Amino acid sequence: MRNWWRLSVIGILTAGLMLALGSSPSMAAPRAHVYLLRGLLNIFSLGMDTLSEELNRRGVYATVDNHADWQGLADSAAANYKAGKEGPIILIGHSLGADAVMEMAAYLGRRGVPVALVVPFDGTASFAASSNVARVLNLSQHYWMSRGPGFHGSLINVDLRGDPNIDHLNIDKSPRLHARVIAEVLGIVGSHRMEEPTVAAKPVPAGLKTGAIGSGSEAIKPEAGQPVAAPAKTGEMTGDGAAKPVAESGTPIIAAPERGTKPVSADPPASAKPAGSSQ
Repeated sequence: MRNWWRLSVIGILTAGLMLALGSSPSMAAPRAHVYLLRGLLNIFSLGMDTLSEELNRRGVYATVDNHADWQGLADSAAANYKAGKEGPIILIGHSLGADAVMEMAAYLGRRGVPVALVVPFDGTASFAASSNVARVLNLSQHYWMSRGPGFHGSLINVDLRGDPNIDHLNIDKSPRLHARVIAEVLGIVGSHRMEEPTVAAKPVPAGLKTGAIGSGSEAIKPEAGQPVAAPAKTGEMTGDGAAKPVAESGTPIIAAPERGTKPVSADPPASAKPAGSSQ
């Protein structure tokens, strides 16, 4: 009888220990993390703050830091990813912050950490996408990104030179570009959560048009309330029956201007930095 009692106590303690371990924070599913980096002096890229707020309102964990802090942030991200606390990792930056997210992605690659998405807003130089990156969406008026060794992901360079309402100092604040980036992020985070028993519905960012996400097309018109579609396939058609331009190879594509002006040619921009844009 005494032995039976001892066995019962041991069983109860073991079950309690297993339950405690199973509910430990370290056993929780990793959380997606969007890192946003500002440009020069930490004051000229406040669109990154707005974008962070928009993402957090949609249930996506997003933080904003200065571009100079990228390596420390990368070390933290790598440690959290390897501990099973963080992932997927998404990097977004403006100006010098755009340069920094490309460097941060390559650094994480050397640490063996995958990056789901990198979005540079008008960086100050061209970079090669590293092999650990799944997708690069480069929104620029000046510099294109290229495919680095071993890169097999999706690379889209979006040419915004034809939009007179966008310049280096306000590109990070464009509602239209925010809508596209939010859609990209929600698509990645939603895919990451697909295996969960229940997934809360995410609000649709204003300004999205069904079927225009991730296709390389900039035909995203303000149509609030439309459902978010999966990334479009190569050769998908626009509403006027014309084939959507696709830039999966990294070839620049033309962005529809904010207010009806005509886009310019798809020739690469000059390699010189824009005057007064050393952010």
